[in-house]
Amino acid sequence: MVQIAIGEKTLDKHTEDIISMDDFRAIYRALVHRPEYEDLFKSYSTDGKILPDGQLLKFLVKEQFQTEADEATALEIIMKHEPIDEVRKKRQMSFEGFVRYMNSDECSVFKIQHKTVYQDMTQPLCDYYISSSHNTYLLSDQVMGPSHLWGYTSALLKGCRCLEVDCWDGNNEPMVYHGHTLTSRIPFRSVIHVIDKYAFMSSAYPLILSLENHCSPKQQEAMADCLKSILGEKLLSLPLGGDVNMTRLPSPEALKFKVLIKNKKVGTIEESLMRVDEDCHGEVEEISDSDAQSDDEDSDDTVPARLARSPSKRKGASPHSSVPPHKRTKVRRVKIALVLSDLVIYTKSQTFVSFDHSLQHQQCYENNSIGEVVARKLAKTSVKEFISHTTRFITRIFPKGSRASSSNYSPQDFWNIGCQMVALNFQTRGLPMELQDGKFLDNGACGYVLKPEFLRDCNTSFTPRNVGGYSKPMSLSIRLISGHQLPPSSLSKTNKADPIVQIEIYGVPEDQTRKKSSVARSNALCPKWNEMFNFTIQVPELALIRFCVEDEISLVNREFLGQYTLPVMCLNTGYRNVPLLSKDGARMEPASLFVHVWYY
Repeated sequence: MVQIAIGEKTLDKHTEDIISMDDFRAIYRALVHRPEYEDLFKSYSTDGKILPDGQLLKFLVKEQFQTEADEATALEIIMKHEPIDEVRKKRQMSFEGFVRYMNSDECSVFKIQHKTVYQDMTQPLCDYYISSSHNTYLLSDQVMGPSHLWGYTSALLKGCRCLEVDCWDGNNEPMVYHGHTLTSRIPFRSVIHVIDKYAFMSSAYPLILSLENHCSPKQQEAMADCLKSILGEKLLSLPLGGDVNMTRLPSPEALKFKVLIKNKKVGTIEESLMRVDEDCHGEVEEISDSDAQSDDEDSDDTVPARLARSPSKRKGASPHSSVPPHKRTKVRRVKIALVLSDLVIYTKSQTFVSFDHSLQHQQCYENNSIGEVVARKLAKTSVKEFISHTTRFITRIFPKGSRASSSNYSPQDFWNIGCQMVALNFQTRGLPMELQDGKFLDNGACGYVLKPEFLRDCNTSFTPRNVGGYSKPMSLSIRLISGHQLPPSSLSKTNKADPIVQIEIYGVPEDQTRKKSSVARSNALCPKWNEMFNFTIQVPELALIRFCVEDEISLVNREFLGQYTLPVMCLNTGYRNVPLLSKDGARMEPASLFVHVWYY
């Protein structure tokens, strides 16, 4: 027996019976013709049945705050969404057409203008946040989990623009896996084939391959040959225009459809150019220990927690134990094959020594990778120098190695100080990846988001805890009106839900806050709240807003039902639908929230 409530009636049908067209219409209207839409429609309709184009224009200007809308805008909406020919020809809209418009992307809480690339893409690479993945090849944990090509495919389809490839010697060819662990292995060649296929499927802007290179010179040459033969013209192997005396990095626009190699490099770009017509196979050079530290070695972040001990508590602590981890060096020399080294143009991996050292010695095309623990310490003790550093050089942050389960840190703290590549474990869902996905929805989800001007100016005095004159306060009001077809709770005995909504702001410390609604008891189909939430956001350019829906199982136990995160600057004003995503980041149509947004 199927039982469906329609208004005050209940429709009972045996599953083997055929539903009549009238019953189908009744079910459709019960699910789609929501009373909130009907109230809005009738408040502008002259007869409660038809909305003339002039009245639709009034709705757009007064309710949706589309002050630039005109008669042509209203007519375009009618032509696009009105299904009844006679009504459309009269430049009018029926309630069905209005419902279709309200359920369209045009009425999403995310600005439709931001769903395409709209930012200036001609600034230097270091002026952008770049969507970045850590240990991209892993599908689960860092110790025993499988390595799989799907890690690269899925990251690229999400618009990720910096992939990590850990390379180790195999029997006859380089292999990709997490060294010194039990993770499975995949051939480097297979990884590059997948990258070649999907590199620019979701974004035309440059893709950076961050090579964690542990291979012998012979297999480094195999890597170089593989990159050249498979990627072909996509691989950037020469500076644009032959410019070797660059003082700033090229732009994402100039590097469209190019793959950049991020790796250690021997010598300068000019020296590489001098060898361009030579066959350098078999030629190897050594680089000193201070230049040879990889992501996993430039700090003690990667020491498992059980091995990490405070130097002051160890007997016989070495004299240099008090030296900051990012300044320590390992005594060794590493051999680099010139054919691989010469493929590094604008993204040379350079060990971070200190901000002062970088200011004096680092070239614009040299970038640093800093572990999250050291980076967090530097952000506390030298925040102005850190921000100044990120205005000049691409800085990559990566998770500490003790995150064996592939957990993630919060990326917001590092975005706040201008770090471009805040690398996360894409395979691990949760709040950090929801913030990541939300931030990079912006600018057409192309994987590059222009940093605020105050994080691009090398003379900036901005800090996240002292925003000073950089504050442009936003007064934001959100009326949470209702929910629509929320997923039922798996923990509820009645298979219903008691939904509660949290609205959270992530940004500079002063802006971090969360507010929650009341509980809508036993109603996941069409819960009503009609509650107002007000926020004052000091630095909206850095802020994200997250709508999270949970089922209140008990006073101390809640189950996640869905969420949606987006940049505050991407919020649409007026009556808007908030789509909900599952834990896996998948759209749960038609589950949504209905809100009214207003800000100045």
